[in-house]
Amino acid sequence: MSVPQMREASPSTLQLCRVMRPDDANIKGNIHGGIILKMIEEAGGIVGTRHCNTLNGDRCWVALVRVEKTEFLFPVFIGEVVHVSAEITYTSKHSLEVQVKVVAENILTGTKKLANKAALWYVPCSLQNADKILEVPPITYANAEREEEGRKRYEAQKIERHETKARLEEAMPPPPNPEDAPKERHTVGFSQSSLIHLVGPSDCTIDDYVYGGVTMKLMDEVAGIVSARHCNTNIVTASVDAINFHRKIRKGCVVTVTGRLTFVSNKSMEIEVLVDAASLVNEEKGRYRAVSAFFTFISLDKDNKPLPVPPLKIEGEDEQRRFEEGKARYLQNKAKRLADKERQQ
Repeated sequence: MSVPQMREASPSTLQLCRVMRPDDANIKGNIHGGIILKMIEEAGGIVGTRHCNTLNGDRCWVALVRVEKTEFLFPVFIGEVVHVSAEITYTSKHSLEVQVKVVAENILTGTKKLANKAALWYVPCSLQNADKILEVPPITYANAEREEEGRKRYEAQKIERHETKARLEEAMPPPPNPEDAPKERHTVGFSQSSLIHLVGPSDCTIDDYVYGGVTMKLMDEVAGIVSARHCNTNIVTASVDAINFHRKIRKGCVVTVTGRLTFVSNKSMEIEVLVDAASLVNEEKGRYRAVSAFFTFISLDKDNKPLPVPPLKIEGEDEQRRFEEGKARYLQNKAKRLADKERQQ
């Protein structure tokens, strides 16, 4: 009797899938963007760790350092099966790029739709010393052009990460105290929100550091609360600008995830989300900025059609400056989408 042989998967590719459950969705049945982001990071982390352990030497796990702008192309609903495919598309000496596609399948009709695309950057950290960054095994490219395109993406994200660090230490004001006088509706202060989370074992890698996907899920939840408070309607994640992971978060830390509106267009809202971490048992280490990103949400009616968003009431020079910066990002992203659409026609 012959025994069927399992086909060994390439260490540079991976596919995951699972059905979307009610606890993955909001009250309207839309799957939370944070759930999709967490699945994307899980696939990227697995394929990256597998690849970086193909050579003899120190065993390692890959730490997420950046997620490029991610578009949520179509909503995903309860009962659909989500297929996540991940592929390593570029390697430098100490980092690797993983590109991920998310396809949602209606198993009753057989229809499929491309729901998300994302690019993630990881670095391999030694299991013996988490601060030691190891070398990444190189991949083989289809041609020299693919390698050169990857190198350009690598250089671009490295520059953007350095630019982001310049505003890392900007303090986020505390959210409104429920006992204080209520803020005026549609102001930044009215909708600003925070979540506090104690990092436990289930949030962490085998080396006791938080999975990037866990952090992104918390960030999406906070951004969703902010946008829902502003609109008082059903809201969904439309896109996420680059997420930068500045410092690792260890098990036992308390993370504070805070979101505030920075810009509002006619049908979208930009929410800045910052993640600060502090050790629960070692206060001497102090609090530090761990992650930062901008999320974009839209408001939907009962038929999942976009609704107008209430204008944002600006108070003070800082809010005006952040509004103008957000408007510039909005116009830049809009121009890029139009250019991409023209190229596809």
